Amino acid sequence: MADTCGQVLLGSGLTVLSHPLMYIKVLVQVGHEPLPPTLGRNMFGRQVYQLPGLFAYAKHIVKIDGKAGLFNGLAPRLCAGTIGTLVHSRVLQKCQDSKYEIIGSSNLKEEEGSLQHVVNETTREMIARSCATIVTHPFHVITLRCMVQFIGREAKYSSVFDSVTTIYKEEGILGFFAGLIPRLLGDVLSLWICNMLAHLINTYAIDDSMSHTGEIKNCSQAVTGFFASMLTYPFVLVSNLMAVNNCGLAGGLPPYAAVYPTWVDCWKHLSLEGNMSRGNSLFFRKLPAGKMYAIDQKRFF
Repeated sequence: MADTCGQVLLGSGLTVLSHPLMYIKVLVQVGHEPLPPTLGRNMFGRQVYQLPGLFAYAKHIVKIDGKAGLFNGLAPRLCAGTIGTLVHSRVLQKCQDSKYEIIGSSNLKEEEGSLQHVVNETTREMIARSCATIVTHPFHVITLRCMVQFIGREAKYSSVFDSVTTIYKEEGILGFFAGLIPRLLGDVLSLWICNMLAHLINTYAIDDSMSHTGEIKNCSQAVTGFFASMLTYPFVLVSNLMAVNNCGLAGGLPPYAAVYPTWVDCWKHLSLEGNMSRGNSLFFRKLPAGKMYAIDQKRFF
């Protein structure tokens, strides 16, 4: 219990610190570009048109809503983080206390570092993460919609309780789980890619006789985690777009945004436009090729 409380406190602190970054990232993901491109230079010294980065975007938000505006949607995100940590910890403990291995019929404890051990640990983690994601997704939807209100200057989603009432009245229970499927798929794929790649590297590329083996393995885990998150980023983008799509906010309705019947349609549309990595980077943002900046709608066409 003490470890869980520590994880909740640490997670809440990191959530507060990182919230402005997530806020700006979400606005970029939905295509909101309040500031026109400027002429700058790339790493080779050539003049190119660049989109405003993280700090310019943050200054724009502060100019309109003040410094507190950078923390829109923080309350439901803190709720999601706290509940998610508790659910993840409880489910993972239940999986670890199980008498039998998830993979394999032997009751003998598998050798640590073996493929079976990695598969079993990854499966347990996948179950725990999936349960936490499902339980907290309604708060994730509310968080995103509180953020996207910035585009149309709405006040439809003000508090957690009011947001729950609004979503239930307008969309029913399914409204709380908009964008859940691509989010789950992305989480599961990212976890397996990360752990399997790390296992291959640790098994075939790192010699146990090497000095600082533990640090090298931790580094490989971090690198594979970053690589996996890059590969599965489109699932995150599609999930966030579907969470706000056609919800009554300007940022999720035409003419600002298309209405997608399913997340697969959203994926296909983004893929055709070459926008599958939109919002992945908030620095050195190039002007999209062949796009025109619409000053009235503050987005690219």
